[in-house]
Amino acid sequence: MDTRLPLLDFTNANQNRTESMIVKQEIGGATNMNLVATQAAEQKLLLSTYDRHPILFTRGDGVHLYDDAGTPYLDLLSGIGVCGLGYNHPAINRAITAQLSTGLLHTSNLFFHNHTATLALKLTEITGMDRVFLCNSGTEAWEAALKLARAHAELLRKEGKRIGTRVLALEHSFHGRTMGSVATTHKHKYREPFQPVMPGVSFVPFNDVDALRAAFNEDICAICIEPLQGEGGIHPVSQEFFEVARALCDATGALLLADEIQSGMGRTGKWCAYQHYGIQPDVTTLAKPIAGGLPMGAMCCNEEAARAITPGMHGTTFGGGPLVCAVALAVIDEIERSSLLNHVAEVGSYFKQRLESLAAEHAAVAEVRGMGLMLGMDMHSDKVAAELQTRMMLEKHILLNRTSETVLRFLPPFLITRAQVDETIAAMESLIEEIETKQAAVAEPAGEAVHG
Repeated sequence: MDTRLPLLDFTNANQNRTESMIVKQEIGGATNMNLVATQAAEQKLLLSTYDRHPILFTRGDGVHLYDDAGTPYLDLLSGIGVCGLGYNHPAINRAITAQLSTGLLHTSNLFFHNHTATLALKLTEITGMDRVFLCNSGTEAWEAALKLARAHAELLRKEGKRIGTRVLALEHSFHGRTMGSVATTHKHKYREPFQPVMPGVSFVPFNDVDALRAAFNEDICAICIEPLQGEGGIHPVSQEFFEVARALCDATGALLLADEIQSGMGRTGKWCAYQHYGIQPDVTTLAKPIAGGLPMGAMCCNEEAARAITPGMHGTTFGGGPLVCAVALAVIDEIERSSLLNHVAEVGSYFKQRLESLAAEHAAVAEVRGMGLMLGMDMHSDKVAAELQTRMMLEKHILLNRTSETVLRFLPPFLITRAQVDETIAAMESLIEEIETKQAAVAEPAGEAVHG
């Protein structure tokens, strides 16, 4: 006997009928919908914020996702850097099951639970910081960092120091989508629709030391840096730029803020990308892989910065709940137990070398950049990059995405193997060769006409 529910058809349903169909078809919170029905329902019901690809995933295991037809996809995106331990990892499953058995998924931050201090200790150890604020996302962590910078400057002014409220951010930066975070995000398409955003932010050309020195003065309370820009195209900050930023902040008491939302928690082969530079910021922000796919963020700071926050100045309803903390502890423990930082560094280096070999052999590739398993392959053409991304997904069943129009971004789970890197390179090379052959045929001049 087939006990499966019939697939839902939303294409001609009005909203009331849509809502009743969803309720009737629920089993344990899940619905049985195919891709066409899902697309139609989302078009009717969701705010239009995402341009989704036509793939419906129903399960995951290891470094693979599976669509509704059971087709496996090698996932080199991992939820945009979120699923560092891949899918269905036993360490995460055990942590979730154990916490569920207590019946305690949420407690107010007005009370204690037994994971918060343990997780905070782990985070201070791996980041070199002293204090932690737990929240729900990367953009919330960055909001907390910006508020801390302003509050710290106010504290310094009360103590008699001269320091203002302005913030320096970098061109091509991306720090999130809430109003403070988007104010420090450089791309116009993220900021302009919401003007006026938070005032007091200026942008400095990336890695331009002279411009940084010229822009910095006593009005500045913070310098914002992604040690490895993600959305901006996988660009690492230079050693000199990072060192000068640190020295400028030291001179006035301004805070150096390092956004490690995408590059942190082991993504580059170290817990934080700033550790490759031997430079310690005053504040860092973490999120994405921190809780294995559950929503979580953290703002970590040193004791000097932490002086500025007192009870009631900032907070969160859901941040640092028992379930996400239990999973975050499991993620950190598994990274340490399995020596995944070393694995990320080793396989990431191999992956980068293989991508660089593609760049050396194919004119379509401009440059390869990145650290560990946060890599970008910059193409000379946005059209070629778009075609390559789409065909990798739909023909080769390998997931990656495109940022800054021309850059193919690779953020695979930390568990990826050399063999899976080789599979990726072989697929990409075959497609690049096809694209280049097609371009050469189009560019080849037609022969002279023969007249009889």
